[in-house]
Amino acid sequence: MNQDFTYSIKSIVFDENYIPSDNTRITTNFANLARGKFRQQNLRNALNMINNRFNAIANWDNPKLDRYSIELEIIHVDVDVEGKGETFPTIEILKTHIIDHKTKQRIEGLVGNNFSSYVRDYDFSVRLFEHNKNTSEFSVPEDFGDLHGKMFQAFIHSEAYQQHFHKPPVICLSVSDNKTYHRTENKHPVLGVEYHPNESSLTEQYFKKMGLQVRYFMPPNSVAPLAFYFFGDLLADYTNLELISTISTMETFQKIYRPEIYNANTVAGECYQPSLKHEDHSLTRIVYDREERNRLAIEQGKFAEEKFIKPYQTVLEQWAANYA
Repeated sequence: MNQDFTYSIKSIVFDENYIPSDNTRITTNFANLARGKFRQQNLRNALNMINNRFNAIANWDNPKLDRYSIELEIIHVDVDVEGKGETFPTIEILKTHIIDHKTKQRIEGLVGNNFSSYVRDYDFSVRLFEHNKNTSEFSVPEDFGDLHGKMFQAFIHSEAYQQHFHKPPVICLSVSDNKTYHRTENKHPVLGVEYHPNESSLTEQYFKKMGLQVRYFMPPNSVAPLAFYFFGDLLADYTNLELISTISTMETFQKIYRPEIYNANTVAGECYQPSLKHEDHSLTRIVYDREERNRLAIEQGKFAEEKFIKPYQTVLEQWAANYA
């Protein structure tokens, strides 16, 4: 039972013609944009926002702010638990590529960025809910996130990952709306000003079990810090262009999905408390239904329970107990 699961990787270009596959979690950022009457306009506007933001940060030797554009690739990961060829969709992440129109180069960016996971949906929308049902005080199971964390680390160390990607992933998420963040004196030329939270969040603890540490930075001309989850040394292991590709991509998604925080009309101060009830913000021209997304997350968690957690429960428990 010490044998690793088998991971397989597929990819699809994310552009204005993108159509989500049947295995894609429909609450995923990029899948959300590709639905409904305005799908192509949504996608085109989002990609334009990403390109404009990239050039605004990478403004050296770029007088017209049009030197670069970003190409996005959706990385879909399946897992075969028993080695019988039967797979289950585990995660989806994004890979960035940077097009330098001046030098005619296509530069590899970062993998990670967005993070989508059926098992995480199960943990947060099903298991955590059941654990706290009919209780007066919120608590978290002691082994919460253990299986997901070990599966993610097994994927990162898998032959499939090593063959496709040259660097560890960087995942970029929103700050928590129930924590307070304090500005520090540390400032990076691309990542911007660093913030520290007043306490660890459940998301931090969950991602720590995935082997990831976190730092919070507010990039130049942003209005709120972003959470960067990474292995190794975030500031030393990646180039400026790689980091900008992640910032421009994920800040764009956050402006669409959490405009109260990332498209606010006021900039985060020295002591910052994010709020999804903040009314002084601007909306993008991109259609998005946040309530539907929350509802679908529950449905996807139940799907993972029915199709993955319960059928493979014994195998998963034995594997997790022996995984080092």
